[in-house]
Amino acid sequence: MRILLIGAGALGGYFGARLLAAGRDVTFVVRPARAEALRTNGLVVRSPAGNLNLPSPPTVTSEQLNGHYDLILLSCKAYDLDAAIQSFAPAVGNNTIVIPFLNGLRHIEVLNARFGEERVFGGQCAISATMSASGEILHLVDLHTLGFGEQNGARSNRRDEIIAALSGANFIAEASHNILHDMWEKWVMIATTAGSTCLMRASIGDIVAAGASGVVMSLLDECCEIAAKNGFEPRPAYIERVRSILTTPGSQLMASMARDIEKGSPTEGDHVLGDLLARAKAGQAPVLLNAAYAHVKSYEARRAREAGK
Repeated sequence: MRILLIGAGALGGYFGARLLAAGRDVTFVVRPARAEALRTNGLVVRSPAGNLNLPSPPTVTSEQLNGHYDLILLSCKAYDLDAAIQSFAPAVGNNTIVIPFLNGLRHIEVLNARFGEERVFGGQCAISATMSASGEILHLVDLHTLGFGEQNGARSNRRDEIIAALSGANFIAEASHNILHDMWEKWVMIATTAGSTCLMRASIGDIVAAGASGVVMSLLDECCEIAAKNGFEPRPAYIERVRSILTTPGSQLMASMARDIEKGSPTEGDHVLGDLLARAKAGQAPVLLNAAYAHVKSYEARRAREAGK
């Protein structure tokens, strides 16, 4: 199976490196500067699951793509989706499957419109990783799972082929019968974590120490209600795990969106918070979600103004 990874950053680089080390036919689509860095330094992963140092991994720029691939794994920021699609579209053939690992749900609709629902699986990942200033991928905790499945919940031969290709590569690959429900649940958690840590500019542990966990739980309830009204009510066991995570004393958990604000970087505010807010139904009043989204949009407005000076 020919596998194409879009990008070789913290997420794509990590899972692509594991697949490459396991002998899979993997190619990375990267920008010229990243391609040169990988040629010079190799693809380096530092991980509690085992380090990797892969010299000169196979890379192409979008202009160099030749032929169709069987599987395309898409990991990019949601605001880079259009550019990513343009970069890999020539590699999509009649039998290609695209599995995106982006936050929210809007990207599924965009990919369906571009390539057809039959070529797009739902997908989600669980990993804590970042890329160092020198380009090494730092896997922070022993959590590395890819979940995927057909949007309609069917089990096809293609899904079985993909699970075979992704298995045995020193990470967990899971096929889901209800991937859209899984993605909605993850969206609820991400929106709650991002909304609360952005609003308070603090980690979950700091929010707990301030006695403000009730605010986080109220935001979680708002997000759960929106999901439920859209036909994807989060399952009780999942929400109990989320409540435990978001009320842990001393937790350093802070959403990447909050860290992006601290760094002065672009955010996925429209895709994680704004799109969820837009899916609220008549009669719903998600006050805290509205406030969190306004906070992030105000930051983006200031960032744009300062960039224009």
